[in-house]
Amino acid sequence: MNELLTSIVPLPRSITASSGVFTFDATTALTPGPGTERVADWLRGALGPATGASLMPGAGGIRLRIDPGLPAEGYTLEISTSGAGIAGGSASGVFYGAQTLRQLLPPATLRRGRVTSGPWEVPALLIVDEPRFTWRGVLLDVARHFMPLPDVLRLIDLAAFHKLNVLHLHLTDDQGWRFEVPGRPRLTEVGAWRPTTMLGSRGHERYDGRPHGGFYTTDDLREIVAYAADRHITVIPEADMPGHMQAAIAAYPELGNGFDGPVRTAWGISEHVLQLGPEGLDFCRAVLDHLCDIFPGELIGIGGDECPATEWETSPSALERVRSEGLAGAHELQRWFTGRMAEHLAGRGRRLFGWDEILAGGAPPGAVVAAWRGHEPAGHAIRAGHQVVACPDITVYLDYRQSDDPGEPTPVGTRLTLADVHAFEPVPPGLGAAEMGLVLGGQANIWTEHLESARRVDYQAFPRLCAFAEAVWGPAERDFAGFSARLPGHLARLDALGVNYRPLTGPRPWDARPDAPGNPRTLPDRLAELHEMTADLRRERR
Repeated sequence: MNELLTSIVPLPRSITASSGVFTFDATTALTPGPGTERVADWLRGALGPATGASLMPGAGGIRLRIDPGLPAEGYTLEISTSGAGIAGGSASGVFYGAQTLRQLLPPATLRRGRVTSGPWEVPALLIVDEPRFTWRGVLLDVARHFMPLPDVLRLIDLAAFHKLNVLHLHLTDDQGWRFEVPGRPRLTEVGAWRPTTMLGSRGHERYDGRPHGGFYTTDDLREIVAYAADRHITVIPEADMPGHMQAAIAAYPELGNGFDGPVRTAWGISEHVLQLGPEGLDFCRAVLDHLCDIFPGELIGIGGDECPATEWETSPSALERVRSEGLAGAHELQRWFTGRMAEHLAGRGRRLFGWDEILAGGAPPGAVVAAWRGHEPAGHAIRAGHQVVACPDITVYLDYRQSDDPGEPTPVGTRLTLADVHAFEPVPPGLGAAEMGLVLGGQANIWTEHLESARRVDYQAFPRLCAFAEAVWGPAERDFAGFSARLPGHLARLDALGVNYRPLTGPRPWDARPDAPGNPRTLPDRLAELHEMTADLRRERR
């Protein structure tokens, strides 16, 4: 079988080879049917620069159409000697068929300029394909290290190339606030900047001595949303609250519980959290309103993770809130706060999206849970009737080290190999049919404490994100040996796209970061830690 046919990632459900080839050249036509015009516009932009093809409507060539009889994200791609026909159950399905067509063309056609004059041959075949999950996501943390707008747009292109359809944008944290909010200029004047950055894991107490920061204007965010929408990706924004808010409190100390200091420079969890008086709640509602005005998706993220109650135990405003709401103590304040934010979002026609810590004491009705603390919280959320996005750190945290090689840059977390990611299963064991329907899909998370540039993001994400894409697109039963055989051909595509992926042979000498030492963990130690972290969920279940 043709080499291009045997290197498609993610692997389609069905490929039937035929005889002959379709010849693509600068004169090839592109004819969109009703509802596929924007896909055609994108495809012209994707293929035109490297091929010189204008791809105007005409006889033969590439034909796009919507077939309501297909699944919404499903598609068929039929290539014959006379042309290529792509049908999808919706414009999204047509788009995924077009991405498969791009992979069937030689890698040179993926470049941004012409390096060969063509023509290019595509093997005759029939592909029938559809995804297993409706949520095939990737998180990009732009709070720990700010990623300039072009880098975000480039990651969107790479995610779309692998048929991912959600970008979870982690916009705020203790170490930086990354977007404008009307009436709150100090969020970007103060909260978006820190005087220095920690080098490597926090136990080493090393800093680079260089200021770091940046933020997105409202128009920047609108551009991200529109750019992603043209690539059939929904952007889910996250403004972390009521914890991970030291950057906001540094900008506006009245939002805190007495802390008056800078944006956090160390990694880890800050004890400086939101004050829960009227001013703190009004601020959060204004932030969420602004995100609702920019991001059209149903879900808005509030984080809700890693929020110590230490300050609340002595804070006058927190203690007054405990008294006025009849709570048992400061430990119940986060559940109360999460409920108020869920109510506010419901008034805007939205739903709350949060990390699995929001399950403690009961998450608000309708909340969608990102289950990250191992595999157990996903089952707990499902039994409580919540939709779940599975993203366990021990399987899909792409900042975790890729091998035991001492040359891995800033090795942190447990070892997470290409095979580990390819074996990722979003559905917890032991679920009934109805419960399985609550699993929306999976998400790979790219946390950037140790990823200071797009080049470093590339190294940590690829090719593991290719393996993840196959895990959430294809069936539960998968073949790592087959994936491994297809991967070298796919890496040629990543070469053409300019991706600084980790070589299959291991890190190169220049990938190492001896100035930023890590903190490798073993899987047994991490599993024991996760078991302790989720003890509250087990107690509630009893």
